[in-house]
Amino acid sequence: MGQDQTKQQIEKGLQLYQSNQTEKALQVWMRVLEKTTDPAGRFRVLGCLITAHSEMGRYKDMLKFAVVQIDTARELEDPDYLMESYLNLARSNEKLCEFQKTISYCKTCLNMQGTTVSLQLNGQVSLSMGNAFLGLSIFQKALECFEKALRYAHNNDDKMLECRVCCSLGSFYTQIKDYEKALFFPCKAAELVNDYGKGWSLKYRAMSQYHMAVAYQKLGHLADAMECCEESMKIALQHGDRPLQALCLLCFADIHRSRADIQTAFPRYDSSMSIMTEIGNRLGQIQVLLGVAKCWVIQKELDKALEGIEKAQELAEGLGNKLGLLKLHCLCEGIYRTKGQQRELRDHVVKFHECVEEMELYCGMCGESIGEKNNQLQALPCSHFFHLKCLQTNGTRGCPNCRRSSMKPGFV
Repeated sequence: MGQDQTKQQIEKGLQLYQSNQTEKALQVWMRVLEKTTDPAGRFRVLGCLITAHSEMGRYKDMLKFAVVQIDTARELEDPDYLMESYLNLARSNEKLCEFQKTISYCKTCLNMQGTTVSLQLNGQVSLSMGNAFLGLSIFQKALECFEKALRYAHNNDDKMLECRVCCSLGSFYTQIKDYEKALFFPCKAAELVNDYGKGWSLKYRAMSQYHMAVAYQKLGHLADAMECCEESMKIALQHGDRPLQALCLLCFADIHRSRADIQTAFPRYDSSMSIMTEIGNRLGQIQVLLGVAKCWVIQKELDKALEGIEKAQELAEGLGNKLGLLKLHCLCEGIYRTKGQQRELRDHVVKFHECVEEMELYCGMCGESIGEKNNQLQALPCSHFFHLKCLQTNGTRGCPNCRRSSMKPGFV
């Protein structure tokens, strides 16, 4: 299969894919992969297969095609192709929650000296790296990467990238409990979809609606949360987007739990867990197990809650997800206090404070912890963040966190 025929067949696959005939599109692309004699066409078709498997949640296959794409890029001896293939390798590892590998491949991308095309990919590399740092609960570095990605998006007038970064920032602020910003950024993403997204994939709309739903649920606006989540789920079902279906089911379950409708929450947690396990989203599995444990606590079934927490703790330790561990210690604290088991209670109190210290989840001005309750936060240019009220009261004469870390012990 020569260059022209390869191009035609890739295009045919794209048309099938866009009209939701995914399996047919995959068959066309796999045929191209087997028969093409054009290395550049082979590279492009691998890119199509990587994107399709990512959206279907078949992350191990996505990784397999990303590895083959790197070999093809080396054969082509083109730095732009090589950078794009390393970005796909980084993204595959991000989806599989292999966050250290993601960061390592992203750094490889950023060290490559390509052309203008590579510079345009830098924003996507920064976004993937930010998502990986967020998965490891390294918040300052995550925010640094997201802000860098946003600058690339603005400089290149890349509205799709801006939309994706806004969704990640929504997730970032949800985790550190500034729920106003957690809602602001996905709302901004939804605006971008409305203003510029006529020819975009519907996944951008679905993504922004899902992140809005999460923020509304945290703010206690449950009817709004339900409406956004239903909109997102409808698109996810139409497009066979398994990863998003799992997230929406988790969000539905959390909404029902917030309404104290535990019997409706449980089956949704189960369905979410089933997809999360199938696709390998271990970060999502931790969230599901946390939600289920909270349901058992509401029902005063404390031993059942502890069983789920143990599984979640194993996953969080394996991933290096420190925020997950902090939440689990916090939940255990409440359970052991109710049970009157002082030794276990003390153990979890100590571990909770160790997590807070390790993640620097406290305001460098007032010393209170960040992420314990909904609070308006403000980041300084160095990406350290503080309570907004503390910055307004004390003003900023440089960052107290940076000052502290740069002080060297002297000799008296």
